[in-house]
Amino acid sequence: MKKREDIENKTEELVQPFCKEMGFELVDTDFVKEGSEYYLRLYIDKPGGVTINDCEALSRVFNDVLDEEEYIDQAYIFEVSSPGLTRQLKKEKDYIRCAGRLVEVKLFKEQNGVSGFTGILKEYVDGVFTFTLEDHDITIEKAQIADIRLAFCE
Repeated sequence: MKKREDIENKTEELVQPFCKEMGFELVDTDFVKEGSEYYLRLYIDKPGGVTINDCEALSRVFNDVLDEEEYIDQAYIFEVSSPGLTRQLKKEKDYIRCAGRLVEVKLFKEQNGVSGFTGILKEYVDGVFTFTLEDHDITIEKAQIADIRLAFCE
């Protein structure tokens, strides 16, 4: 089997033109094993959110490409999905796109008696986040953050 990253990168390279043409942003690609099954998942978004019909349309079009390219040498289940309201932010483009939004942050190691917090992602520059918490800003290096995801607001 090819490395997971190779499969994800190849998938992103192939699907980007379809996403652009259909008005979607490719948020993430995952190739993972869950139990005895492998899954290739694409997460797409668009202004106003994606619908089940959007996911189905991209799935129908891109499934043919996957069949033609045959770059994954094992059985897998292909899915197209919305990234969800409380999605994890993983890549620099996620951090930049979500600037100004409320996020939940978990740290690898407690700092000043805190192992996590909720605040506004102000910016991400050169591996350093700036967050606004109530009345002050804090900066934290990316290496100190175990998880960062959009917070759910009612």
